[in-house]
Amino acid sequence: MANKRPKPEEIVSKLRQVEALMGQAAKIQIRIAVLNRYTALGIPITEPVG
Repeated sequence: MANKRPKPEEIVSKLRQVEALMGQAAKIQIRIAVLNRYTALGIPITEPVG
């Protein structure tokens, strides 16, 4: 039996799901960077002491 090809609507639906998940992953990465006190460039944020 041959494999059924997905309908265009199903493909679009899956792509939208992937896009949404990628957006969520990016938000989580930003939160982790902030919690770890790193900037977008990966340079630690330093604060003057005393």
